[in-house]
Amino acid sequence: MRGLRPLLSAIFVAMSFAAVAADYPPPKQSDFIVHDFKFHGGEVMAELKLHYTTVGEPTGQPVLVLHGTGGSAASMLTPAFAGELFGAGQPLDASKYYIIIPDGIGHGKSSRPSDGMKTGFPKYDYDDMVEAQHRLVTEGLGIKHLRLVIGNSMGGMQTWLWAEKYPDMMDVAVPMASQPTAMAARNWILRRMMIETIRNDPDYKNGNYTSQPRMMKYAIAAYRFASSGGTLAYQDQAPTAEKADRMVAEQLAKPIATDANDFIYQWGSSHDYDASAGLSRIEAKLLAINAVDDERNPPETGVIIDALAQVKHGKLDLIPASTETRGHGTTANAKFYKLALEELLR
Repeated sequence: MRGLRPLLSAIFVAMSFAAVAADYPPPKQSDFIVHDFKFHGGEVMAELKLHYTTVGEPTGQPVLVLHGTGGSAASMLTPAFAGELFGAGQPLDASKYYIIIPDGIGHGKSSRPSDGMKTGFPKYDYDDMVEAQHRLVTEGLGIKHLRLVIGNSMGGMQTWLWAEKYPDMMDVAVPMASQPTAMAARNWILRRMMIETIRNDPDYKNGNYTSQPRMMKYAIAAYRFASSGGTLAYQDQAPTAEKADRMVAEQLAKPIATDANDFIYQWGSSHDYDASAGLSRIEAKLLAINAVDDERNPPETGVIIDALAQVKHGKLDLIPASTETRGHGTTANAKFYKLALEELLR
């Protein structure tokens, strides 16, 4: 039986990927070790592990896909995203493209505080994450030029940084559910409140907890309901207090799947994000995809319009609000923009 368990585990993983991958080649997972990685604060890690997933063959046109906060490559391999884009005849047909999806620093199976360092893990930010991704692409995979960089939410903000830091390295950039301006206003206020709720839970014990802080699930649920989901969608899903209570109960019943230190680092890494100073350096064709009902990036502020005026080849695809959209979560579903992406790449 001992020898059978690894085999059954491997079969289960293969079946899980097959179920997700349906119409595109099975994803392949690997690790890349970045030696002597220096973080923005000056700390150096002798070996920083970046886990990554690829779809397609290295002979295809390389595409970099960047996930959101708390996610990983697995969160991009969904029917709503990969299932709409990676299959035969789809905009990122994996028989033509080589799709690279890294787990960001502190996320997925990449190096993270919960590996043992806890709060001794170096404080990282989006610039650090982009630098590590660049080293994976250039040093680990030997790629000099990318056809496309596309990212969602945190990955969208990192796409803005990629387009500015490495303007000659890509043809097309598609930042989604994001803005290139400073992390601020409601977006940061809610993140800070979520982080402080966890830090001030007596169970947290300055990061030396033995079980996950009990208030963590309440902090996560409050942030999620406040900053993602869509106003029209919530009205449609919960038109009565009874139905709203049921949604809350279902959310609170879900087990905490994230380590608290990992979680605080992930959300705190956005604090100094601001890509506004380098917009004029962008050379790639850039399509910003946002949703009208995005709670974290409300279009009525005019911030995204002002920013795009500084981008040489930039334009905005603004997805109208409806009961089918999910606010900040809308761009997780590629059906809303796959035609625009296909046209852009064509």
